[in-house]
Amino acid sequence: MDWYIGVLKKYMVFKGRARRKEYWIFILFNMLISLVLSLVDEQFGTFNPEIGIGTLGTIYALFVFLPTLAVTVRRLHDADRTGWWALLGLIPFGVFVLLAMQAFEGTKGENRFGPDPKGDQTKSGTFTV
Repeated sequence: MDWYIGVLKKYMVFKGRARRKEYWIFILFNMLISLVLSLVDEQFGTFNPEIGIGTLGTIYALFVFLPTLAVTVRRLHDADRTGWWALLGLIPFGVFVLLAMQAFEGTKGENRFGPDPKGDQTKSGTFTV
């Protein structure tokens, strides 16, 4: 839950880098919360099957839009890619390419977007994901 809250605290932070764990935990919580809100929308009759989302789901989606975009850009930065790659999500099937990009490990050590978010594991002798 700390990873999810941490991303929300960095609401508009597009600079720097984000670990895979930070990105994927945030995405997982988004999916779970969206699922629960869809069920609640169905129970209250506020779910619109034509557009596939209800009132509560829409409010939540608007709330997390910028944090999701920001963590996506920071995750791309971790792989030493510019944040403009996030625009792949706007083209058909581009979101799948974008998700695949997020799955790979980031650049070890410092890159042009900042220091490694994992820190230097070579000194401590431990590896964390």
